[in-house]
Amino acid sequence: MQRWRGYDAVPGGWGRSVVTIGVFDGVHKGHQATIGHAVARARELGVRSVVVTFDPHPAEVVRPGSHPAVLTEPARKAELIETLGVDALCVVPFTPEFSRLPAEAFVHDILVEHLHATLVVVGDNFRFGHRAAGDVALLERLGRAFGFAVEGAPLVAEAGTVFSSTYIRACVAAGDVAAAAAALGRPHRVEGVVVRGDQRGRELGYPTANLLTHRYTAVPADGVYAARLIRRGHPPLAAAVSVGTNPTFSGRERRVEAYALDFSGDLYGERLALDFVAHLREQRRYDAIEPLLAQIAEDVERTRRVLG
Repeated sequence: MQRWRGYDAVPGGWGRSVVTIGVFDGVHKGHQATIGHAVARARELGVRSVVVTFDPHPAEVVRPGSHPAVLTEPARKAELIETLGVDALCVVPFTPEFSRLPAEAFVHDILVEHLHATLVVVGDNFRFGHRAAGDVALLERLGRAFGFAVEGAPLVAEAGTVFSSTYIRACVAAGDVAAAAAALGRPHRVEGVVVRGDQRGRELGYPTANLLTHRYTAVPADGVYAARLIRRGHPPLAAAVSVGTNPTFSGRERRVEAYALDFSGDLYGERLALDFVAHLREQRRYDAIEPLLAQIAEDVERTRRVLG
């Protein structure tokens, strides 16, 4: 998959293409269906498929301070999109200047001049251009003027629930990582660099990897979870993960701490990922060390059973 930063980076002589556009945070089942439709139609038409997405999230530029929790970091999003068979990924820097681009100029500059779209695939609720003034109807009218077709991608739903990034963020925020996984088509992942904490887990016999995450990362609700710890170049490890402020020790800083089962190496400084599989329990405060240790031992055994 070719990757471009900005549509000006599209190589000269790029031929006709099928384009789909969106933030695609999470690359969930709905996104997978939209992108998959674009890939399939490109193959039918004998042209290449292009995904256009944006960085940072448009909400942060249009309404500063409103950045939604991020389900997939940029590198992870690109990896997931690549697995869908896309030929090229174009990440458009979403700047204040770009946000003021009129809908007609958005279509002309990106879809016509640079990507030579023969077909554009978008969701039914697609909006574009300054103040989100453009909708699917306008895109269709502009397509007729510029010589490209437009196809809508149906929403994906199960049991009456429409899968969307907003829905998945709500699931993660509530600690329902199983529901989030059902909509994503895989466990929700949190990534970060392992930094030094209070060393308290090591003192208790359960050394933890303390993950420093990006400020906008969608971190599950406070609680204890069964997860898989992912290290690049190594097999996944079962992990019991605590999210919260460590109330037994009057902690104030919210942390993500993972105890890797059957592992004794040093993880400091490594970039890790945690795939959250199941919520085990809420955070609790204990009045003594003994009941805390008994609960941790139970959490570890439940993690082992859940992950097999």
